[in-house]
Amino acid sequence: MQKYIRARSDEQKEERMTQIKNTADSLFKAMPYTDITLSTIAEKLGWSRANLYKYVTTKEEIFLGIEQDRMSEYFSSMLAAFPKNCHLSSETVAEIWTAQVQSHEDFFRYLAFLLTIIERNVTVERLTTFKKTYYNFANELKVRLSFALEISEEKAIALIGSVQNFAASYFSSCLENPLIIEALKNLNITPQERNLSIEVKDFILMNISWLKQTKN
Repeated sequence: MQKYIRARSDEQKEERMTQIKNTADSLFKAMPYTDITLSTIAEKLGWSRANLYKYVTTKEEIFLGIEQDRMSEYFSSMLAAFPKNCHLSSETVAEIWTAQVQSHEDFFRYLAFLLTIIERNVTVERLTTFKKTYYNFANELKVRLSFALEISEEKAIALIGSVQNFAASYFSSCLENPLIIEALKNLNITPQERNLSIEVKDFILMNISWLKQTKN
């Protein structure tokens, strides 16, 4: 529990937002998203809801900020992994990309909530900032992947989106939900064992192969 101290400078306000995001992130890892409220976040911080309202008005604003941080980390790492003007085989791209997906699990877990929940409950101003960050990163990455794979930039941006959607679906899988496990047990159905590294790599290779075969 952290005692609330009023922020006066921009630097202090940024520190408070970091505290808020770190607290919300820890709750996200410990409980269902639907059970997290501004009250639970404030309680975890040791603040009043009134103090929390000085920085955010909805919990989705907090999680949008977290997702923006995770997104920046993911894309920065991807850009470091795929240098400019470097031709790479499909196999190499798939292997590198799969490793990036594995090491940025949080980004994809939050991404699963982004379009359906988070983006519907934030201000246009905050969403505009988020989208600007996304497209700045994505547009740079598409140029590099286009060159690396010798495909059009339109296909490269489609590939980026496809991998994101697949990874978000993978990490948000409900097969670990005890209720679903029990329901499948009642039906004598054994959930299929999953292997992230194999499934993601195969998905990337499948998409690259299809994009290379289709006309620009």
